[in-house]
Amino acid sequence: MNVSLLDGWFPWTVQAAAFALLLGTVIRRDRAWQRKWGPIALGTALAVTVVVAVAVVALSGITDPIPFGVWLWGGVAVAALCVLGFGWRGARWWRRVLVAPTVLLALFAAANSVNIATGYYPTLGDAVGELSGEPLPEQVTLAELASIHGKTRTGRNVQVDIPDTASGFAHRQELVYLPPAWFRSQSRPKLPVLEMIGGEFAAPDNWIRSGNAVRTADEFAAKHNGFAPILVFADATGGFRVDTECVDGPHGNSEAHLVKDIPPFVQKTFNAATDPHKWGVAGWSMGGTCAFDLTVEHPGVFTHFGDFSGDKGPYIGDKEHTVQELYGGDAAAWAAHDPLTVLAHHPRYQGVSGYFGQGDEEHGQIESAKALDAAARKDGIRTVTAVGSGKHTWQTGAETFAQALPWLAQQLGVPGTHA
Repeated sequence: MNVSLLDGWFPWTVQAAAFALLLGTVIRRDRAWQRKWGPIALGTALAVTVVVAVAVVALSGITDPIPFGVWLWGGVAVAALCVLGFGWRGARWWRRVLVAPTVLLALFAAANSVNIATGYYPTLGDAVGELSGEPLPEQVTLAELASIHGKTRTGRNVQVDIPDTASGFAHRQELVYLPPAWFRSQSRPKLPVLEMIGGEFAAPDNWIRSGNAVRTADEFAAKHNGFAPILVFADATGGFRVDTECVDGPHGNSEAHLVKDIPPFVQKTFNAATDPHKWGVAGWSMGGTCAFDLTVEHPGVFTHFGDFSGDKGPYIGDKEHTVQELYGGDAAAWAAHDPLTVLAHHPRYQGVSGYFGQGDEEHGQIESAKALDAAARKDGIRTVTAVGSGKHTWQTGAETFAQALPWLAQQLGVPGTHA
């Protein structure tokens, strides 16, 4: 289950098998079929694939580039079905049987093209674990916390159902990472907190399975006498295919959930710090956009941010489409959540800090960070910027978080660090 889905032998084997099986459905057929029905089947497959691609790009609302592999391997699946339809009569039974595995392998290769481009599931085990709801390593319930030995060297991931009292936001089950130091005594230390937000197509555990956040936090804690921030793996979307950009709007009151539901619950349930200077929010991609936006809008809740590969502001396509989709047509609501507009009208910030990090192949995100960094500094926000290596994938987000955590921990006041 640790076989890589991103590179190596497995993805290539699946692709080669799909292509070989497709060839098996068409080679060495009679000349009449090859001259007439074969070209018709493959031409129909090409036409269907092109029409579907154009429709998806035009109507789906997806703003990120769709990998070519989606259309290539989706086309292979369609071609297999067309060959079956136009070649049923006269085809041997084994040719008909080949179609099903061809379609399945091609669709898997198409889906994995998206995964390779984003890095959501590094291994087959990660994909199976999330899609099947398999518990995470070191995952416990609230009731099981009391049984954890105080000398534990690793933290725990606590599954929580946070009430949506203030927001009414229909969210999924969330997770809270507690570092080893939290378990040492019955009087729990008032540790700083980082809310962690994933990308647009996200689940609350993405930061754990794909972003290695818990492993990074445990490694940090091992070097700091068991201390690290409490990490809250929040649900900012309510569904894998829902894009809220962490604002309140037609897709739900995501912002209210992140700002009003989560902090009081975590403070009360885990005796976490209540001082806003010990609270921060970090995220990758959409989550990075959210982290900066939430901090400049709510400095009384979050004083520190980690913007990893975020955009210049919440958006879905162009401004007109964004205003309609995210804010129900309310242009004033758009202005209230556009970071550059917020910064231009906000009094000078006090004690607010943040970290901008991107990969060197994320050209759009690098330009966005430069613009936001300049505006933030002008308004009194202390920032650090860093450009590592990598594309817009979860692997880049994981590396950026690992680089940023020591600095963020200092800003948050984690014991054993010094800002």
